[in-house]
Amino acid sequence: MSDSSTMLDAVAYVAEAQAVLEAATSLLSIDDVESNFLGKKSGLALAHRTLGQLDPEQRKTYGAVLYGIRQELEGLIAGRREVVAEIERSAALKADQLDLTEVIPGLVSTVVRRGHQHLISQTQAELEDVFVGMGFTVADGPEVETDWFNFEALNIPPAHPARGMWDTFYLELGDPETVVLRTHTSPVQIHLMEEAVAQNALPIHAVMPGRCFRRDTPDARHLHTFHQIEGLVIDEAIAFTDLAGVIQTFTTAYFGPDISSRLRPAFFPFTEPSAEFEITCTICHGGGCRTCSQTGWIELGGCGMVDPAVLSAVGIDPERYQGFAFGFGIDRCAQMRHQIADMRALVENDLRFIEQF
Repeated sequence: MSDSSTMLDAVAYVAEAQAVLEAATSLLSIDDVESNFLGKKSGLALAHRTLGQLDPEQRKTYGAVLYGIRQELEGLIAGRREVVAEIERSAALKADQLDLTEVIPGLVSTVVRRGHQHLISQTQAELEDVFVGMGFTVADGPEVETDWFNFEALNIPPAHPARGMWDTFYLELGDPETVVLRTHTSPVQIHLMEEAVAQNALPIHAVMPGRCFRRDTPDARHLHTFHQIEGLVIDEAIAFTDLAGVIQTFTTAYFGPDISSRLRPAFFPFTEPSAEFEITCTICHGGGCRTCSQTGWIELGGCGMVDPAVLSAVGIDPERYQGFAFGFGIDRCAQMRHQIADMRALVENDLRFIEQF
């Protein structure tokens, strides 16, 4: 039997390893600790080699002690390795951070500025509030429409000369020239009337805001992608004077009492009689400027009595029901209310303009 003084002191061995582990600050140094205390040349490995010199009872007891040392050290090393690995990951992430204040002069990373709704979105919400206050509901519809909803149901059959009034974007869906990006929000009127007939839900008093698309060349008063709001009233005993009253009430409520509106004869296939309505130019207050082409008036939109052919197309009896419709540009309203000389400023994303409103 071997002298017990040559046996490994388990408590001292583990304490020594633990002290070295606590001082280890890198994964490489932890690997060194593992090699020194658990490797082939470690004190633990040497102690294992002495087991053969012991009698069976001592071998069993001392073998259990050595196994306990190994288990305890493996647990301590794994725990310390996890802690040091997290420290190294955090340090690497911090080193990889890019300070934009050093890359972009003048950028202050600690200042976070809140955004706000675009002027067009603000204007649409304000217009909706005005019309809801007048007793209208708000409806919407798809921006991609079939030719039937965008043209035919509105009394504009194929090859009709009136189609030249709209420079249309056609989509490559279905048969050629059967699916379009809507050129106006009037198709929503057809959807509403069809639903009202199907649900026996007449009369209709609704406004329909939304985005529209035409192949227009942008200038001070036009954009190829623009926003409209249309109104539709279908009821019994409706007259043109009701339409004129709604236009004037809206003009006063939205632009203020100093701005006037006027109607002048026009042509639209889906209304008869038809009119364009104008308001006093808010840029020059009627004096004449570049924005109003020196006339003192700005065309806001079109309006008229719903053509009986349109009512018949959706199954409404034109002998019993009459109606009027109107539509105008949300962008144009924003331009007039805020005295914006050139409508293109609405889509140029100039921060100086966006922050102003």
